[in-house]
Amino acid sequence: MSPLLEFHQVTRRFSRSWALRHASFRVPAGSITALLGPNGAGKSTALKIALNLLRPSSGHVKILGTDSRQLGPAQLARIGYVAEGKELPDWMTVDQFLAWCRPLYPKWDSDLERSLRKQFGLPGERKLKHLSRGQRMKAALISALAYRPDLLVLDEPFSGLDPLVRDEFITGLLELAGGEGFTVVLSSHDIEEVDRLADHVVMLNHGAVLLDENTDALLARHRRVEILLPPDFGALPHFPATWIAAQSAGRVLRFTDTEYDPAVFPQSIARLFPGCPPPDVHPLTLRELFVTLVRAGRADAGV
Repeated sequence: MSPLLEFHQVTRRFSRSWALRHASFRVPAGSITALLGPNGAGKSTALKIALNLLRPSSGHVKILGTDSRQLGPAQLARIGYVAEGKELPDWMTVDQFLAWCRPLYPKWDSDLERSLRKQFGLPGERKLKHLSRGQRMKAALISALAYRPDLLVLDEPFSGLDPLVRDEFITGLLELAGGEGFTVVLSSHDIEEVDRLADHVVMLNHGAVLLDENTDALLARHRRVEILLPPDFGALPHFPATWIAAQSAGRVLRFTDTEYDPAVFPQSIARLFPGCPPPDVHPLTLRELFVTLVRAGRADAGV
C-alpha cells in the first residue's frame, strides 16, 4: 500500500537558519508514525509544509497522492489536524463548536462524535475559553476525528498536559486508530509518551532525517553492549562502522551496535576482544536510541 505522506528531499530555510535539510521520509498507510526529535529539529515545520501552511524552499511533499502545494477541499476533508496552541473559537461552548464543525464535513459521523464526547467527558455547555488545556486538546481532537479522516496529523499534542490526561489521550488514540484504521503522524519531542503508540518512527535532528523505519525492526537491530576489559588489555581495536557511541569507564567499555546480529556478534567480539568474558547485551528503548544517535551525530560533527 502506498504511503499517505511522502517527503522528497525537502529543504526549508528561514533567513540564515535551516529548518529542514534535504529531508526524505514516508508515513505508511495504516501506521501510527512518530516524528521524533528535540525542540528545533524541524518537526513542526515538516508538518506545516505537508499541510501547505508553509512552502518548501526546495523538494516536494505528496500527501494523499497530491502535491502539498495543490491541496484543495477534497483532500483537506480527508485530513485531521490538531496542534499545540491551535486557535479555537473561545467564545463558543463545546456544543456550539461541534455544531459549527458538522456542516463543514460531508462525512461527519454524529454517532462517533457522541462516542468520543462520552469517552472524553467534555461538558457541552462550557465555553472553550474556560476549558483546561487537556480539555481543549480533547475538543480539538473530537473535531478532527468525527469526520473519519484518512490521515490524522498531531503536532506536539502532549505538550503541557498532565500525566493523567496524557494517558487518557494516548489510550483513546490507540483504541480509535485500531478500530477505525486511519493513519496517524504524530510529532513529539517527548519520546517516552509515544513509545507505546508508534509502529513506525522517523527521527529528525537539526532538520536532517536520522532514520525512517518500522519500530520493531529498528529496535531489533540496535543493542547496547557492555564489555569488562581485563586489567592488562591494551589499546582498543578498530571498531566496525556499525558500532557507535563508544564510552569507557574504568575497565568497562560501552557502545551501541546498530546492526546487531546474534549469529555474527559473538564471533566479532571474540576476534576483537580475545580473553574477555562474554559481554552484556541489552535492548534499547526509543528514548535511549534517540539520545545515542543524536550524541553520535554531534560527535561526528565535532560538536
